[in-house]
Amino acid sequence: MKTLKLLFVSTTFLMLSATLVAQPKPWVVPANFKSMKNPVAMGDASTKEGLALYTKNCASCHGKAGLGDGVKARSLKTFPGDFSKADFQGQTDGDHFYKTKTGRSEMPKYEGKLTDNDIWNVVNYMRTLKK
Repeated sequence: MKTLKLLFVSTTFLMLSATLVAQPKPWVVPANFKSMKNPVAMGDASTKEGLALYTKNCASCHGKAGLGDGVKARSLKTFPGDFSKADFQGQTDGDHFYKTKTGRSEMPKYEGKLTDNDIWNVVNYMRTLKK
């Protein structure tokens, strides 16, 4: 009985620990970015450009459909996120711009790699990934 109880407690602890470690910490976006409006109009030209940039720079981790299932996702310590979900789509364009531009931890920063206009095109494309 003691062995069974110890096994149960150990398994529960390990599962809880794995869950806590794998969860990304909240990503605080400064108010001036959060309130930014996307200066690039949503449309075919922007989403086409955004798709090309997303495919080249983002899909390897975030997946072709933004589900967080890219080929590199398995090697990451944290789940890269599901762009089709309401919690992602409910964030402002400024939130997405800031996170893409500045990066953190395993998410690389794209400041200096993509222009601001390019990042806004990617934001427009990511908006098309909602369910």
